[in-house]
Amino acid sequence: MERRSALPQDFREVLHCLKMRSKYAVLLVFVVGLVIIEKENNFISRVSDKLKQSPQVLPEANETEASPVPAENGSLASLRQLDTAFSQLRTRLRNVTLQLSGELGMAAPEPRRHVLLMATTRTGSSFVGEFFNQQGNIFYLFEPLWHIERTVTFEPGGANAVGSALVYRDVLQQLLLCDLYILESFISPAPEEHLTAALFRRGSSRSLCEEPVCTPGLKKVFEKYHCKNRRCGPLNVTLAAEACRRKQHMALKTVRIRQLEFLQPLAEDPRLDLRVIQLVRDPRAVLASRMVAFSGKYESWKKWAAEGEAPLQEDEVQRLRGNCESIRLSAELGLRQPRWLRGRYMLVRYEDVARTPLLKALEMYRFAGIRPTPQVEEWIRANTQAPRDGSGIYSTQKNSSEQFEKWRFSIPFKLAQVVQDACEPAMRLFGYKLASSTHELTNRSLSLLEEGPPMWVT
Repeated sequence: MERRSALPQDFREVLHCLKMRSKYAVLLVFVVGLVIIEKENNFISRVSDKLKQSPQVLPEANETEASPVPAENGSLASLRQLDTAFSQLRTRLRNVTLQLSGELGMAAPEPRRHVLLMATTRTGSSFVGEFFNQQGNIFYLFEPLWHIERTVTFEPGGANAVGSALVYRDVLQQLLLCDLYILESFISPAPEEHLTAALFRRGSSRSLCEEPVCTPGLKKVFEKYHCKNRRCGPLNVTLAAEACRRKQHMALKTVRIRQLEFLQPLAEDPRLDLRVIQLVRDPRAVLASRMVAFSGKYESWKKWAAEGEAPLQEDEVQRLRGNCESIRLSAELGLRQPRWLRGRYMLVRYEDVARTPLLKALEMYRFAGIRPTPQVEEWIRANTQAPRDGSGIYSTQKNSSEQFEKWRFSIPFKLAQVVQDACEPAMRLFGYKLASSTHELTNRSLSLLEEGPPMWVT
């Protein structure tokens, strides 16, 4: 107290003045802050009200000058200008990135695609599937729905057919998302600790026969469906799922989905970028091929064609007609271009692939939005100029340009007539000509193909 009283009166007044000014300064800052916050709240409120109102009429696209924005929409106009500026900035940054990538020799990353090759048996789907199996950055699965067909029993037709389609679709959706564990509920015998030696046609998928999925072989473990070019241990489903997620793209081939409309949830799934390739083939050629590959199932057809004594069962003809109709209805749906399928559907004839395999492969890759690697072209050249077809019913080695019409000399004309009567609507849609005699059927100078568009894409 004595020291404070010792200070000069003038100095004490100066200290008091500074304390008062600091208090006023703090109060002033607080008031200014309140004003700023209030202004921001008013601004946000005005913008929110404008956004809730009916949108203003935008100027026509072909007008050279935009209409002036009313004064009361100043905040909204500012936001639009800001959004435009950000869009221009994003575009410039993307262009710079692409330019730098090109200068550095780097390709822009591709979005992940999910390709579904949809076909029926003996339409050349194993051969066409190899176009995607040979691509190193694609995880390819061959007929995984085979296990579901063997485990879940559905009677053909009616509600049971719908039920089977829904099961196939739900399993397919999980597989495209690399959830391979879903197969464990259908594989027999059931996998133990995510290990199985019974995955159908494992060797038809390169991704399942390469490291790290190909683990060292185990003694006394017999794998029914083994890798072709190397010995691998039982399939580790966990390693396979991880490999699927590491690959840039996913492709799957199946002959067990017929109804395209059931795939709508997959096309609309934001986690998937689905591309559907529907492969079709002349039904006369399909029957001729099935009678060789699945001889036991077509004994009555062969006996009737050879002897003409035992008539064809009506249910067998109806089954043939039903198969052709389901294929036709799916194709017509795809070609109608519904919104959910627009840009996601491609219809391909096997005959066109057989005549110009490399050209059609490049078209399919372009449709899928995937850049093919040189390995794909090399495989096509090496496997479409074989001197004769491979011995196996699933062989993918073909002299394709010469073999695709071989069926014309192996099917009796009376059987061809049955197929034409049952499948005429589908044959006309796909551009397959009807033969009116044995001469037209066996004369190769008379083409049975209409020259249609190079591909049907929607």
